[in-house]
Amino acid sequence: MIEQRLKELGLELPRAATPQFEYVPVVVHGGLAWVSGQLPKIGEDIETRGKVGAGVSLETAQDCARICILQGLACLKDALGGDLGRIERMVKVTGFVASAPGFNAQPKVIDAASKLLGALMGEQGRHARSAVGVAELPRDAPVEIELVVAVRG
Repeated sequence: MIEQRLKELGLELPRAATPQFEYVPVVVHGGLAWVSGQLPKIGEDIETRGKVGAGVSLETAQDCARICILQGLACLKDALGGDLGRIERMVKVTGFVASAPGFNAQPKVIDAASKLLGALMGEQGRHARSAVGVAELPRDAPVEIELVVAVRG
């Protein structure tokens, strides 16, 4: 279902990002997949850098949030042996937004990720969520998103 919806929306999954530090991209345990924080990488690099509200617009940050979701799904696909059909539902999305002083629209940034998951998965894409403003993110990324996903088998 997810891969068909991606095609219908004109989207494709990127190559799953490879960690450069000491962690794994996804841990599957007890029917849940915990997807490590994903940055808005296109290819090997983050094309947008900086703080939302000072150099990074709300719209650009929303695009970054969508890229983070696609990266997370790519990592999840690898962890599930190439079968996104094993996903039962999204459980939780945690979004971190590198925010300039005074920027408080973190929920609007992470809404872009939530809406994409809804478009891809329907009701199973609806999830619990946190949208948190932070001072800094790795590599000066404006957005980082982690996922908790219920999976079969």
